[in-house]
Amino acid sequence: MKTEKLLLANIKCSGCATTIKNELLKIKGVENITVDIENDSIDLSYNETDRELIIHRLHSLGYPEATEKNGLLLQLKSYSSCMIGKINNL
Repeated sequence: MKTEKLLLANIKCSGCATTIKNELLKIKGVENITVDIENDSIDLSYNETDRELIIHRLHSLGYPEATEKNGLLLQLKSYSSCMIGKINNL
């Protein structure tokens, strides 16, 4: 099992955290995710999956690694993901 901390862009609230958790847990092999909203990071544990698949899923949701260029399109995607997460929290 691999455990890793990822610094992400665009994490704004608990809705973002819910979307990130729900979507990453859909990936086979991802076992545990903790989202730290205040530090824009996640701690995750995974096995039998490729790290790049996880990074790609985060990017497609609008939460790229903080090292990536964070353009307007990714910011808009993150707002959509945030709203979905807030709805799922109801």
